[in-house]
Amino acid sequence: MSVTNAASGLKKVVAASMAGTVVEWYEFFLYGTAATLVFNKIFFAKGTSDLDAILAAFITYAVGFAARPLGGIVFGHFGDKYGRKKLLQFSLVLVGASTFLMGCLPTFGQIGYWAPTLLVILRFLQGFAVGGEWGGAVLLVAEHSPNRERGFWASWPQAGVPVGNMLATVVLLTLTATLSETAFLSWGWRVGFWLSAVVVLIGYYIRTKVTDAPIFVEAQQEAERMKASSYGVVEVLKRYPRGVFTAMGLRVAENIMYYLVVTFSITYLKVEVHADTSDILWWLLVAHAVHFVVIPYAGRLSDRYGRKPVYLVGALGAGVWGFVAFPMMNSGQYLLIMGSIILGLVIHALMYAPQPALMAEMFPTRMRYSGVSLGYQVTAIFAGSLAPIIAVKLLAVYGSAVPIAVYLAAAAVITLVALAFARETKGIDLADIDTADAQRHGPSATAVA
Repeated sequence: MSVTNAASGLKKVVAASMAGTVVEWYEFFLYGTAATLVFNKIFFAKGTSDLDAILAAFITYAVGFAARPLGGIVFGHFGDKYGRKKLLQFSLVLVGASTFLMGCLPTFGQIGYWAPTLLVILRFLQGFAVGGEWGGAVLLVAEHSPNRERGFWASWPQAGVPVGNMLATVVLLTLTATLSETAFLSWGWRVGFWLSAVVVLIGYYIRTKVTDAPIFVEAQQEAERMKASSYGVVEVLKRYPRGVFTAMGLRVAENIMYYLVVTFSITYLKVEVHADTSDILWWLLVAHAVHFVVIPYAGRLSDRYGRKPVYLVGALGAGVWGFVAFPMMNSGQYLLIMGSIILGLVIHALMYAPQPALMAEMFPTRMRYSGVSLGYQVTAIFAGSLAPIIAVKLLAVYGSAVPIAVYLAAAAVITLVALAFARETKGIDLADIDTADAQRHGPSATAVA
């Protein structure tokens, strides 16, 4: 294959991975924004304060995170066995269907507690599908990428996250700008969820045009020849516990920070700063655009200087962001508020961009999907899912953002410890990892006697 054809094929793989990532995170984060702006008002009983209803909405938000590790385990097992592409297509359909149905749900006033119950069920299915999406999307790119440029190319599916956010924000901005608050709460918010059907069809079509990477096909053929049985979470924990737990630790500060910046900040700006909803959405839109630009650049830096140095700067930045950002928000000045959000997402990108390459380079091909999905998604249970809940509770109890900043700084310490245990892997050949795996574990690692 010529260099030109190889580059063209890689770009097609990147487009396929990003298409699904954009769709699924558009839907996942549409829920996050709606949890603050809409769901607390129409799906839950009114509490003693606005924060009570928001807290209830965030608890259902957390359900999606709890489902993600299960999705990662199931999709990882079958993705390692049958291929990345097939599982990615299924995850896309599942998250699209669950999101569309959310837009059809009756309110608390119409069916009482069945409303939040059905919302939780659909949120679980949404989270289950997203849990299987990430590992397959990034591995589809990572396993196609040149060794020296894996950090850059594998960061592109990560860049699909802010694109999905931008789409969700644009939809909500359009709806809130063109509809009265009553109309928006009555039916307007549902339009964003129904639009998922359109974007799912586009993403699914693009994903039909790519194939699994040659290194995966070769590993699959070898496994079939040797009658392999070593797939799934048990096997990867048995063979590569250091990789799994290091990946979990690396995620802690990154995951907590992201949801403080893009989810909790909406609550903080509404409740504490009394900012207008449309202003908040505009600030987030600009910040997501910057995030999209910075992620591939940070991926390129990880190819040049190494995964660990780039990640280190991000983790240190996370430790100090809260102490700087919340006073900027409290100023009430538009540029300072927007600057605090942009700063948060730039710092986040320095951790988020190197993740796919760094985690992919921790595991051999035969269990890579399981390894990266488990390491990435389990952390979401106690990190990203709880971050808005903990932040809201800290704000309610102390009436100050300082404890929230301390909480994020503590998370940064955990990530820094994990980073110290991580190996620098920039430029490594994935085939060499497979060879080392075979030499280390012998025939029993790949075959049944």
